[in-house]
Amino acid sequence: MFAAPTGPATRPAKPAETARSAEPGKTPGARAQEPPVVNPNPPVPPRPIPASIVVDKEQRTVTIPCNVAARKLDYLSEIYPIEVIATYPHPLGRKAHETVVTFKDIKPSDVHLALQSLGLQPGRPTQGDGKPAGPLLRVYLVMPESGARVPMEKVLINSATSQRIAPMNWRFTGSNWRQPDPEKADRVYGADTTGTLITLFPVTDDCVIQTDLTPKDMSSMELETNTEILPREGMPLKMVIEVK
Repeated sequence: MFAAPTGPATRPAKPAETARSAEPGKTPGARAQEPPVVNPNPPVPPRPIPASIVVDKEQRTVTIPCNVAARKLDYLSEIYPIEVIATYPHPLGRKAHETVVTFKDIKPSDVHLALQSLGLQPGRPTQGDGKPAGPLLRVYLVMPESGARVPMEKVLINSATSQRIAPMNWRFTGSNWRQPDPEKADRVYGADTTGTLITLFPVTDDCVIQTDLTPKDMSSMELETNTEILPREGMPLKMVIEVK
């Protein structure tokens, strides 16, 4: 268990972000230059879903392989509060320093397509103020030894209060699309460029799944992983996304 802090929780200054993280390897403090958001968002072009993503249409679940993320990255001097759930590992993952799990060899848009194969349609992501929209989901981690399916909320703790967090709504929002070159019509699925699959707080709209948490929640919740439940860093496990 985490000891209750003796004073108000203070969120460390981000190593390389203002509204969103700078690209790994760039000078700390430099703001990432994002291509503009393109709306309305086009559908994700159909393609085969990677074999490592398991779609169970009877149980209405999507299962992906992942690993417990490191909480301290070598190139950073601080441990940053959890803001996202799943992303590419460093250096590809924009938010690999503040995630619960990482994944590789699949893209967030692959998970988007897998959820669509269950009959879902994405809603709308948000960044900052505003409400995300989309079908409701549940998110679990499957423990590697017992096979127990643990709700994602149970592997998180509010380090300011030493309490577990309450169940949340998870929504299939889909990602914004971006136009890297304003002189060309080519568009990219934003989450594929940042690597963010699931976010807790509205710190990015380049993601596939968001919760209903707000910036106000972010200012009052300093989230950390619950090491009494979560396996050791680097451990392979599975994440299950279930249609609610």
